[in-house]
Amino acid sequence: MYLALQRNRKVYCSSRWLPLTVTRYCFRWRSLPSAKSHDQFPPLAQSQLRTLICAPNPSFIQDKEKRYRDTNSSRSDTIYALSTAPGRAAIAVIRISGPGCLQVYRRLCPDRPLPRARTATVRRLYDPAALESAHPVIDPAALVLYFPRPNTVTGEDVLELHTHGGPAIVKAVLNAISSNAGASSKDSVVHAVRYADLGEFTKRAFYNHRLDLPQIEALGDALSAETELQRRLAVNGTGNELGERYEKWRNLLLYARGELEALIDFSEDQHLDESPRQLIPSVSKQITGLERQISLHIQNASKGELLRSGISIALLGAPNAGKSSLLNRIVGREAAIVSAQAGTTRDIVDVSVDIGGWLCRFGDMAGLRRASWPSNSHNSANPIGAIEKEGMRRAKARALTSDLVVVMLSLEVTIDIRIATLHIDEELLEAARECERLGKAMIVIINKIDKLQPALAPETERKLYEEVSTMFPSVSRDLIFLISCLESSSPSNAIKDPGNIQGLLGGLQSYFASLTTPSGPNDQNFDKSYWEQSLSVSHRQSEYLRQCLQHLDDFLCQTSSQYRFDNNEDLVSGPDIVAAAEHLRYAANCLAKITGKGEAGDVEDVLGVVFEKFCVGK
Repeated sequence: MYLALQRNRKVYCSSRWLPLTVTRYCFRWRSLPSAKSHDQFPPLAQSQLRTLICAPNPSFIQDKEKRYRDTNSSRSDTIYALSTAPGRAAIAVIRISGPGCLQVYRRLCPDRPLPRARTATVRRLYDPAALESAHPVIDPAALVLYFPRPNTVTGEDVLELHTHGGPAIVKAVLNAISSNAGASSKDSVVHAVRYADLGEFTKRAFYNHRLDLPQIEALGDALSAETELQRRLAVNGTGNELGERYEKWRNLLLYARGELEALIDFSEDQHLDESPRQLIPSVSKQITGLERQISLHIQNASKGELLRSGISIALLGAPNAGKSSLLNRIVGREAAIVSAQAGTTRDIVDVSVDIGGWLCRFGDMAGLRRASWPSNSHNSANPIGAIEKEGMRRAKARALTSDLVVVMLSLEVTIDIRIATLHIDEELLEAARECERLGKAMIVIINKIDKLQPALAPETERKLYEEVSTMFPSVSRDLIFLISCLESSSPSNAIKDPGNIQGLLGGLQSYFASLTTPSGPNDQNFDKSYWEQSLSVSHRQSEYLRQCLQHLDDFLCQTSSQYRFDNNEDLVSGPDIVAAAEHLRYAANCLAKITGKGEAGDVEDVLGVVFEKFCVGK
């Protein structure tokens, strides 16, 4: 027995199945009599055709059916959880969602009418297992709110209990709810009640179309936000703008794919709105425009990740350049050991600090030097030990993986030259230039400007800027800062910003703003709010966007070859339109996996990634 696809009296054979929109395809089995025309066989739907051609083994089908039944059974349960933080508090909120909300209420508040929807009502909560005892009351005055479906946070019936926040009361209420799993004479149907899994309330909101996956990811970011800009980024993504944008792109791909498949199916005997000579370049133009938009969204996703995860900053400098002193001034505490002895830092000291809303993760690292180190009194050879060598290796590796490299230089006064000069160690210079070659963001800080002679300070500062600009051509003038950690440690009322530490922090904030400003089209009049939304693109979304972009590139490569048409404008030779349409299908599926809609395969695998970081009560 064999299987073939017939279209317009032509039989196409392929080593693999390319699922297309089936309009004039049919099956021909050897056991059937040969047909004179394809019209003798009724057309099949695409899902039927794919199922028959790509029929999986029976065990696979049974596993999928079992998983589907288990998932639906789990979703029909009534779930509950403590939605506020555990521990002693004034109020604790317990959330219940599912068809058994009223069943739970009748057990906890026997003989009391149901509160009016969305109206806070004071109720006394009872232990259903101890109604006949001397102490049946769990909480004498709890606030009860009932939200009937479908306009609720989960799309199901929701019951919220705002109880007193004592640990004993909360524990007793949770135990009373769990005991509700038994039968009751007042309940015609007994619903299963269980404690919620991680993120299960939000997962049900997704299943009931209250939220899409981009909104859920932004909600998770809002729960973990530590700084003001992280909060703004998360709130900006909780709307459905991104989800609608992805769906718009997916529909564009589906429409473009439909046009190509119509060209395959009907170009020989049907009149189309566009001739094949016009249609293929038109579709390619649409895909090129979409490709530019997706590329910008991927680029802005990297910038948004700096806001979401924090900016990793490496303090790269020679021993005793003042790296630890600067770190302590920035964080406002003694986070790193400071000593006049060079090389006190061996391992990496990581410290997080909020600078103007940006979460910055500073790394104070071992100083970089060659085998000899000039001290203030004499030149002596200081051999590099095994521990210091490992610290230097880690420092270089950390600099190469950081978002921003701060090259810390210092002014030094030697015995031979009484005037302070800029000290630059060759080991430090090589490491900094390696970061520069790799395109790392970089700023340069010159410490110990208190050693400059006041009379020569203006001229010396100008020369310092010129020297650093020559040494690091990629670092602009406004990214070179002159500071004094010594002066900042002993503030004076006569100086507004001793040591220029505040000036440095202000410069860092301006630079952070440039790093996280969303990119847009070359047109200067583009809608900034539209592209600010793309900063909320998560790492998961950007990975699927990259896959989508690759499929679009494959499509454009497939359709870039020359076409030949006959006198009737029919395509005679050129690229494989079937394969080109398949690339569009793959690209559309990548977008569907971002939102969890459409033909996205097994959405449960995608949901596992999204909800793994959620707490139980969310």
